[in-house]
Amino acid sequence: MTERNVWRLAKRPVGDIADGDLVYAAEAVPALEEGQFALRVIYLSLDPTNRIWMSDQEQYMPPVVVGAAMRGGVCGRVIESRRDGVAVGDLYAGLGEWADVMVTDGTGMGQLPEIPGVPLAAAFGTLGLVGPTAYFGLLDIGQPKAGETLVVGAAAGGVGQIVGQIGKIMGCKVIGIAGGKAKCDYVVNELGFDACIDYKSQDVGAELDRLAPEGVDINFEQVGGDIMVQVLKRMKLFGRMPLCGLISQYNDVDGADEPGFWTMMLMRRLSVRGFIVTDFAARFGESGQALLGWMLEGKLKTRQDIRPGLANAASAVKELYSGGNFGKLLVEVTPP
Repeated sequence: MTERNVWRLAKRPVGDIADGDLVYAAEAVPALEEGQFALRVIYLSLDPTNRIWMSDQEQYMPPVVVGAAMRGGVCGRVIESRRDGVAVGDLYAGLGEWADVMVTDGTGMGQLPEIPGVPLAAAFGTLGLVGPTAYFGLLDIGQPKAGETLVVGAAAGGVGQIVGQIGKIMGCKVIGIAGGKAKCDYVVNELGFDACIDYKSQDVGAELDRLAPEGVDINFEQVGGDIMVQVLKRMKLFGRMPLCGLISQYNDVDGADEPGFWTMMLMRRLSVRGFIVTDFAARFGESGQALLGWMLEGKLKTRQDIRPGLANAASAVKELYSGGNFGKLLVEVTPP
């Protein structure tokens, strides 16, 4: 292939991602150099961190340079290779570009196994970044114990659905928080959560008092804002809070801290640890084996929200910040 379609960052968003912040165009595929290979992208993962990468705020990796191809998690097949050990037809996944064809030296990428009985979208969506995020965030930082109460925000999203199911495997009482009856019904009836609070129609604080009168041991935090405040107010002594996102605040122009957060954390001796999934990159093999084992045993289900067409990526990503996705949000760039 000599031409590709690609999204580039035209300017840094101010507040919500707006039309014109990202531009879509056709261009020549970069020439393949020694040690590189070309990947035909099948799925593009859309994640809350995309908004952080578009900004120039302090973050865990360099921001996307204005004018550069937008960064994203991808999986795809090798269509040409000048790298030893990489063959045409191999399936790779990792950090790439919002493009239908990309050229890489393999940095940040690894082979993705093809698992009989597991669709590629589920394997990529689960065993890729969201699975390890849930696995290490809950088990290493949350340290769940049987009988404890775990609250999971964004419960029907890519990470949240896995966190809650691992919590049940560990013997926890799991309370999800999600937007809308359909999402709440799904995590309770399909994924086995003990309960789910619909933040769009219910009082989160009152429902937590009803569902967890004994208090909360672990808050797997992805949302921030008032929902986080309501959970924090009900945490027990020595509670734990794995913090991997604050999606409700990513589009804020001036993010103000709620008064009393840090006093509350001190007085209740909470362990709050922010983390990025790449902190655990050396152990991704461990999480992959565990997650795959639970999937094959029927203990772990996942739902992907697949949107067709790379051209729709810029509009689809906005839905992450309004709760418009239902499951792990993927773009099908080319047919599997």
